[in-house]
Amino acid sequence: MRKFFILLVFLPVFAFAEPMYSPKWGFFIDFPEGYEFVDGDGMDRFSFNGPQGLMVDLVVYNGRFNSLLELVNDVNGKLSNKGDADFFKYRGRQAAIIRLEFAEYAGWGIIAELNSPNDIKPMLLALAYGPASKEELELFSLSALDSICPTEGARRYPGIITEYSFPRGEQKKVMLAVNGLSAAVYENDAEAAQVVIEREFAILEAYLNTPLLQDACIRYYRFIYRDSYDRISDALSVISGSFGAEAGMTDGQKRQFAQKALSFVQGFNYERNLKSSDFLNLVTAVTEGRGDCDSRSLLFALLLANANIRSSIMLSHHYSHAMALADIAGSGARFEALGTKWLVAETTAKIDIGLIDQEISDSRYWFAVVLEE
Repeated sequence: MRKFFILLVFLPVFAFAEPMYSPKWGFFIDFPEGYEFVDGDGMDRFSFNGPQGLMVDLVVYNGRFNSLLELVNDVNGKLSNKGDADFFKYRGRQAAIIRLEFAEYAGWGIIAELNSPNDIKPMLLALAYGPASKEELELFSLSALDSICPTEGARRYPGIITEYSFPRGEQKKVMLAVNGLSAAVYENDAEAAQVVIEREFAILEAYLNTPLLQDACIRYYRFIYRDSYDRISDALSVISGSFGAEAGMTDGQKRQFAQKALSFVQGFNYERNLKSSDFLNLVTAVTEGRGDCDSRSLLFALLLANANIRSSIMLSHHYSHAMALADIAGSGARFEALGTKWLVAETTAKIDIGLIDQEISDSRYWFAVVLEE
């Protein structure tokens, strides 16, 4: 039997990669690791170079074009682009996707409407492309575009590429992995979420045995967190309500809630799939009550975030394990990251929050994934 104890010392701070934000226009980007800003004014125009000749160009147009179609035609004309375009709505706003085939390059582009205080709607054009001969790099371009959040609200919503590729369908009521509780989910969300996970895992594998692996891991989980939040938002609210979440909770109430959420995910059936990403999408996890340590830890973090409790996760390649982190008061093992001394939550063993197995407690082998800041 493993021995559990309360770790009284604070684990050290670790650096991690962060998304980029435009204070002028309010959009966020979270590209795969290795993209670097190389040109532009840093306000309305941005150009990035990525791995193996990949590139991303972003331009904000404020009133220059009357419609997305005009902008698409302008792009096609300037690039002599041979690819097609399609138009759709993303979170209730006009959007477009463009296939890029010009000169010796291939890739994709998107157009999304940004926030504006007046009737003129600024449009963000993002083009992600690379050498046409390197088709295997297309996933990086798709992921780069999918990481763009045109508005603050999109930071907890599936990306624009995913939304276009996998329409969510109709809502339906499903039973949750809590006795007697049900919630609404969209009919295609579990499949779409798993596709995103497998795509991002394929990208993550490109960073194995490189100095960028840790930052790539952080982005991987941050990406899944963003894609998952709205997909299970109703389930999160239903479960959180049943566990006593409410506005203005005291420190004691927050800890009681966190303990209930932890016990919930600890009761899942343990499941692994080493032939793929080994990460079960959270729609399936919350409805069927199964998953590995990272699926459980991320679901726990989402439950706390839904209850307005800051949360994150921590990872260890050495121990092949993941645990959750909660910003709540009280005694217990803590992990420091970004100035917060997070309380540790083990999601696979049925122990109280704040306890950690002595055999996996060496702080040198852990790093934090801060999911939202």
